[in-house]
Amino acid sequence: MKKIICIFILLLLTNLSLAAMSGGSGNNQDNLYKAAKKLVIKAKKLEKKDKLEKALKLYSRAYDKLLKAYDKDKENPDILNYLGFTLRKAGNFEEAEKFYLAGLEIKPDHKGINEYLGELYIKTNRIELAKERLEVLKGCKCEEFEELKELIEKN
Repeated sequence: MKKIICIFILLLLTNLSLAAMSGGSGNNQDNLYKAAKKLVIKAKKLEKKDKLEKALKLYSRAYDKLLKAYDKDKENPDILNYLGFTLRKAGNFEEAEKFYLAGLEIKPDHKGINEYLGELYIKTNRIELAKERLEVLKGCKCEEFEELKELIEKN
């Protein structure tokens, strides 16, 4: 009987360790997205401190992770939002706009995409299109609305 219990415990421990190892591989879309989001947050902080070169490197790393996540899930508007965001920060407005618009096809009321696309429109002197994004955000009473509204008023 002791032998059976020992074998059972050994099998249980083996299964638990295998499960733990497979959970942290970092290869799935969710882990890639989370890692990219952390890089974007760090890059934003660096950008506020005028450390633009370091911020751009982090945006680039985030973009690489987001592309891998996008390969696994092409219907995730959050991934599309951050792909657009990282490209916009790198100055690639045309490609950024494509990702934002693809995200809006999936989720037209996505707060982040509407705000960031509005910012892109302001940056590219298309204020009327930015106002359209603001109109979409109008009912949300959210910071995305307030930030885009403030940017539009400044321009």
